[in-house]
Amino acid sequence: MKYFKIEGPVKLKGEVSAQGAKNAVLPIMSAIILYDTPVLLSNVPQVVDVFTMIELLKILGTKVEWKGKNDLLLDPSTINRYTAPYEIVNQMRASIYVLGPLLMKFGKAAVSFPGGCAFGPRPIDYHLHGLTLLGANLEIDRGYINASMKSPTPAEITLNFKSVGTTIHLMTTASLIEGETTLINCAQEPEVVATADFLIKSGVKIEGAGTNVIKVKGVRKLNNLTEYKIIPDRIEAGTYITAGFMTGGEVMVTGCSPIHLEPVIAKLKEAGASVERGNDYVLVKPRENKIKSLQIETQPFPGFPTDMQPQFMSMLSVAEGLSIIKEGIYPNRFAHAFELQRLGAKIKVIEPTAFIEGVEKLTGAEVAGQDLRGSAALILAGLVAEGITTVFGIEHLERGYENFQEKLQSLGAKIQSSS
Repeated sequence: MKYFKIEGPVKLKGEVSAQGAKNAVLPIMSAIILYDTPVLLSNVPQVVDVFTMIELLKILGTKVEWKGKNDLLLDPSTINRYTAPYEIVNQMRASIYVLGPLLMKFGKAAVSFPGGCAFGPRPIDYHLHGLTLLGANLEIDRGYINASMKSPTPAEITLNFKSVGTTIHLMTTASLIEGETTLINCAQEPEVVATADFLIKSGVKIEGAGTNVIKVKGVRKLNNLTEYKIIPDRIEAGTYITAGFMTGGEVMVTGCSPIHLEPVIAKLKEAGASVERGNDYVLVKPRENKIKSLQIETQPFPGFPTDMQPQFMSMLSVAEGLSIIKEGIYPNRFAHAFELQRLGAKIKVIEPTAFIEGVEKLTGAEVAGQDLRGSAALILAGLVAEGITTVFGIEHLERGYENFQEKLQSLGAKIQSSS
């Protein structure tokens, strides 16, 4: 098992650049199944989830080539399979994104039930219900979703939950269904808007992306869009500015979208941070006082993101007073809380809420990350803990952070890895 050894405490200082957004590039890579010609994606992060999606697209027949460190050329003209096998799909929940595009390309598809981070159920029922309303016939057999679509039909679909994945999946599928499909109670996350922008540039008429209602006027065939740049990763950027503030340092993240970070910045300010924003950067200045306690409830965008909840829990472990975090997206996403206790944090979890009583200091220990953001949170805790903190489970971290160790080292962190 991979691990990081972190020597703390340390004050981070310096500048890092934001990577491309993992949660935007994955659905866009899946949407390229609908194309007949190559597309060059730039600002693609080299993270495990992207490599997993590449392997899945290769299995389907896509030609894939890295043209630069973060430039990825995808040629879907050779796709000749419509089965997404278990051995790939079980590694990543975003694999479900290929189901709709394969249906539209072949009229049939077979996709294994997907996997992903283990912090509670994230059912794909919403995806399947929406596809049925668009004309798909679905049958579950031996762990596979076997789907066919003879007569694609535009529809009005009300989502039971503001699901990012469902919104993106149905929007992408509807892009090749002639007529107008209306999606109601949509997720409004920047990744939804980015996928819509990609499809719009491909000739699809989409209105309302970033709002509660999205209207998709599908086309018979997508335009030949040759290049597209992936938006910056707001969660990665948020992780670094949170690390800068909690360590009492000064960190600038460049190449990011501050407007996407507004919910995180607002809570950092409430905790006492001094934050400067430009068009494409965020700077957290050194703090003079202790971190203030907070009350947070994770919500769909533009609310506070669930993917920043673990990092903030680490920060609030050394804040003044009692903080309360209510998890409004994944009620049992608190595995990191029990690992933080090993470092001396005082946290009580009564799902879906965690109560964090700030302590004067954390002390280094051995801990294990159970999921992507939880692993990042434990590393952040190690930066402020006294002594050596060993964080296992780095495999989870590598799913979504590119060069995490190197970036933190460039800010002055003392980190050694097992590999």
